[in-house]
Amino acid sequence: MMGLTPRQKQIAKIVRGNGPITGQKIAEQLNVTRAALRSDLAILVMSGIIDARPKVGYFFIGRSTLGLLAEEVSDILVSDIQSTPVVISNTESAYNAIIRMFVEDVGSVYVVDDNNYLAGVVSRKDLLKLAANNNGDMKAIPVVMAMTPLSKMIVAFPETTVSQAARKVIDNQIDSLPVVKCVYTQDKTMNYEVVGRITKTNFTRLFVDIAEGKEVGHHKQ
Repeated sequence: MMGLTPRQKQIAKIVRGNGPITGQKIAEQLNVTRAALRSDLAILVMSGIIDARPKVGYFFIGRSTLGLLAEEVSDILVSDIQSTPVVISNTESAYNAIIRMFVEDVGSVYVVDDNNYLAGVVSRKDLLKLAANNNGDMKAIPVVMAMTPLSKMIVAFPETTVSQAARKVIDNQIDSLPVVKCVYTQDKTMNYEVVGRITKTNFTRLFVDIAEGKEVGHHKQ
């Protein structure tokens, strides 16, 4: 969806405050000709922000630019904006987790078991707390000693909407979510395979892209 231009936003504001109003009256308020507004008015009508009736004029129909933005975001999935996950084996040390975190420039690392299934997550805060309690000697300490186990984690799925994922991040006061898909073993035990991660940075980049009129995710097709 293309973002509205400053003039289109101004037109919508005029119609909202003064509608019904003729195109000529709108043009007079903006100090332009009626012909100059023809394309802007057409875009606003097609966007569902305003409508027009013969001999009546233009009137606001209740769909604000904020509402249009909400509709755009609600159609975007986590799989459209997720980043590559950074993982570490549960057999490695807490020290290795620190190195991985700094090399990849991430705030958390996902811990996986021998089958590559999600087992937990370790954050910078977890590692600092562990270092403080063990005199800083991290090479001999397994990463599992620092991680938050899977049973206490919040996850997202590729088909989760961006708005749902953002709500999880806000409500649980966390910085990121692992994006997982369900994998069932022969005994029908469900496990999570990590296929991505979604962070506050992903959300910020998404809104910047929308504000700049860039296409996102499946909209690139």
